[in-house]
Amino acid sequence: MHAFDILGDPVRRRILELLADGERAAGDLGAVVQAEFGISQPAVSQHLKVLRDSGFATVRAEGTRRLYAVDAEPLRQVDEWLDPYRHFWNQRLDALATELARGRRERRAADPTPKGTDTP
Repeated sequence: MHAFDILGDPVRRRILELLADGERAAGDLGAVVQAEFGISQPAVSQHLKVLRDSGFATVRAEGTRRLYAVDAEPLRQVDEWLDPYRHFWNQRLDALATELARGRRERRAADPTPKGTDTP
């Protein structure tokens, strides 16, 4: 299955978002995903299996729990594939950063409060 087929599913993307902060137990993932998407536990397990089989997630046993984690390699491959297209949005983000900096300068220039003083 192609990486974009894996990432095209909102449930699988949500699971990867949950795993982005670190390892999580299958039960924790299932509880969040079931609540947010209204799907069954077996359906969540099927999505976890797809992520595992495609290499996007790893699993290890800790006692009776199964702990899932992101495997970054497939995401790096997606990032590499997107690289030739990155200029389409990087220029826009640079323009946004320029506008944000201009707004900060204008607000500072318009603020009559002297810097370094605490006025009640």
